[in-house]
Amino acid sequence: MTIRPVTILGEPVLHRRADEVKAFDAELASLIADMHETMDAANGVGLAAPQIGVGLRIFTYKMENDDDVPSRGVVVNPTLTVGKISGNTPDPDDEVEGCLSVPGIDFPLKRAEWVRVRGFDAQGNPLDFEATGWFARCMQHEYDHLDGKLYVDRLNARYSKKARRSAKSLGWGVPGLTWMPGVDPDPFGH
Repeated sequence: MTIRPVTILGEPVLHRRADEVKAFDAELASLIADMHETMDAANGVGLAAPQIGVGLRIFTYKMENDDDVPSRGVVVNPTLTVGKISGNTPDPDDEVEGCLSVPGIDFPLKRAEWVRVRGFDAQGNPLDFEATGWFARCMQHEYDHLDGKLYVDRLNARYSKKARRSAKSLGWGVPGLTWMPGVDPDPFGH
């Protein structure tokens, strides 16, 4: 297992739809192991393959939940059915989201409280489960990465402007920027 650099906002692989996984083989198993290792080193609750520069439809997660789903896992070639998203303004205390590819910056974002996830595990066995609350938020966040979207792309106008300003001040938005979990300072202060 290898800890890989995490790509930062502006890296092209983060902004395009990832390709479906075709083979459930040793190479995929190695990639998934690296993703778990990287996610753990970054103190993340989820990591999508594009976040380590790999344009494949895979994400890992590590989150306790009340949905009878293992707290650590992987979903390959997922599909997501998303519940209704409230039109209310996001709560700046209870609905704040961050991202390893937008390191150290977080903003409030409305997400659905329920999703249904279908896909495959690391061996190609079918997965089908429901997620609620913060676990649902995690599933939506990671799934968005596979469609070339970051959470900052979904912010309302007020927070989107702040996010763009922050990214510009940090020099993001250009290819080639990464940070290394376990080497670089933890951008979220864990």
